[in-house]
Amino acid sequence: MSIRAIHRAGSHDLLIDLDSLDAVLALNAALEASPLPGQRDLLAAAQTVLLKFDSGHSAERAIKALPELETASAVRTAGNLVEVPVHYDGEDLAAVAELTGLSVEAVVTAHTSQTWRAVFGGFAPGFAYLLGENQELNVPRRDTPRTKVPAGAVALAGEYSAVYPRQSPGGWQLIGHTDLEMWDLQRENPALIRPQDTVQFVPATQKLSVTQPFAALDKPLEQAQGGGLKIIDAGLQSLLQDAGRIGYGNLGVGVAGAADPTAFRQANRLVGNQIDRAVIENLGNRITVEACGDQVLAHAGAQAKLWITPAEDDQVRTKRQVASNAPFALLHGERLSIEPDGQGLRSYLAVRGEITLKPVLGSLSTDTLSGVGPDPLVSGSVIPVKQPTIGHIVGNPQPSTLPVPDDQGVYRLRVLPGPRTEWFGPSGLKQLAEQLWDVTSESNRVGIRLSTGEQPLQRVLSGELASEGVARGSLQVPPSGLPVIFLADHPVTGGYPVIATVIAEDLSAAAQLPPGSKIRFVLQSPAVQPAT
Repeated sequence: MSIRAIHRAGSHDLLIDLDSLDAVLALNAALEASPLPGQRDLLAAAQTVLLKFDSGHSAERAIKALPELETASAVRTAGNLVEVPVHYDGEDLAAVAELTGLSVEAVVTAHTSQTWRAVFGGFAPGFAYLLGENQELNVPRRDTPRTKVPAGAVALAGEYSAVYPRQSPGGWQLIGHTDLEMWDLQRENPALIRPQDTVQFVPATQKLSVTQPFAALDKPLEQAQGGGLKIIDAGLQSLLQDAGRIGYGNLGVGVAGAADPTAFRQANRLVGNQIDRAVIENLGNRITVEACGDQVLAHAGAQAKLWITPAEDDQVRTKRQVASNAPFALLHGERLSIEPDGQGLRSYLAVRGEITLKPVLGSLSTDTLSGVGPDPLVSGSVIPVKQPTIGHIVGNPQPSTLPVPDDQGVYRLRVLPGPRTEWFGPSGLKQLAEQLWDVTSESNRVGIRLSTGEQPLQRVLSGELASEGVARGSLQVPPSGLPVIFLADHPVTGGYPVIATVIAEDLSAAAQLPPGSKIRFVLQSPAVQPAT
């Protein structure tokens, strides 16, 4: 098999370099048909396949097994012809004309006069990488990616074109927009464009009206066996999160799940749940909920004060305070108010039992980048809970899982080099580790954007990196030289080189760092990485 290189992509993942798109598709087909031991997901891209494993040990075994793997030639299947009407009014249309030496009218003609083949998915659900018939519109990505690209934006990057299925960050050159819905879970095949389909872009003549369906969280709690919780005040952001979605990478669907896996699992253990059950993840540590039926809850993550207010008809009990990192009862009609009280950014509120909402692609996680999953919680949202069977025992109080800064107030995050260190050279890795980095206010569940009072990172290689799968914890570096640490809702593919990846054990710490936090990266070797 034509493997050029196998790179470590963090603690559990591998990035496989191949010498052609056909080799990529062949390896992808072989591993979909016969997964390697411990393989959880895979993602094909232009020149690479990203493999995700359940442990570092499984990844090490795969490094030895992959060179011996036999693959057949890639078989191209016939897809559908999809016509996409485009309003050519993109913000970067004039820039693309200048980059290609064409007029604006000629750019539109070049885009519509050729057919485009969907060769693989990625970045986000419904996002298909479309390969053209020629290189006339081969343009680089923007030096600095936009924080918000609107849904339906039609874009170019390298030799590919694509349509953004929903609002998301992105660094592609925008040349127009379409009113078509690219991803709709109400359809039998949610993605409008699937791998092997052929796409024809045409100038739009009229605007289409499309309604986006959303999941509802307003079923009366009285209809839920065991009652549940009602959201009185959702705070800055409250989401349902569980262990995430596994196995949908080639559809462009990310894992999502709890941003701080350690606090998430602790909250579930404290109430006696399985550790992968859905909980409420709250940003900013401010939320108020009311119990319908007697419930057992636990709070973990960011430091907080927890107050319980008695039900209106309760003439006996008074307002009382309960502790984080320990189980407590919330009786029918009582309200729990959580207020921030120190370190940490995200808190996790688990309720004993099972949240009985309908999963989306096997999970109750809300993916803020792709929009897959339940809506964010708002005042009036209700969460039905089925009580557990006998034998589920609540846990004992546990210590906080929050990261602790050093004496200078700096948080240390351990990273493994790569998979694209050659773009920065030894001096780039040294610089990454030696200088301090600041968490900016533009950070969210997708990623932590960093700044520095010193020098941004400099590339030693020029040109464009072909889009490829990226792992959680990746430090992706755009041309600005300011890294972004990918968190739970990161895009499944990226087009900027990844200089290093935060190890699995420190991902929870990264997710708890508020804007203004200072970070120092500590380089690790895979040989000495902690076992999982």
